[in-house]
Amino acid sequence: MATTDKRMGEWRRSEVVGQLIRYALTGLAVTALYSAIYWPLATYAMNPNVAVAIAFVLATLVGRVAHGRVSFRGHGSRGEGTAYRFFVVSALGFVLNQLFTWALVTGPFLNGPTWWPLVPALFVTPLATFALSRLWVFR
Repeated sequence: MATTDKRMGEWRRSEVVGQLIRYALTGLAVTALYSAIYWPLATYAMNPNVAVAIAFVLATLVGRVAHGRVSFRGHGSRGEGTAYRFFVVSALGFVLNQLFTWALVTGPFLNGPTWWPLVPALFVTPLATFALSRLWVFR
């Protein structure tokens, strides 16, 4: 129990909990933007994997500014390397969302509705990108 209390104290001092909360709120807004772009395009206008690309690029542009100014404010640096690292983490998120879309909608197995990939896009991708953003992008 003492180890858990000590770890929680370390997290509070390092501001991880506050960053996670800000990241969740900011990410929710960015993910809502992604979903609002992806779903109508994928359902009514084009191949869902193309819709992922369009929605992800637009959401990433907004997310870069929002996460830098809100989620990770006061944490780490914002030099040229930050933009490069943010791009790499965003590319990983893009690949994850493409894989979810392929596996659940356009691949040879499930052929589910176009909204299915939004579930892992809301819960899996943000957690992976938060961890990488915290530890590597905005270090």
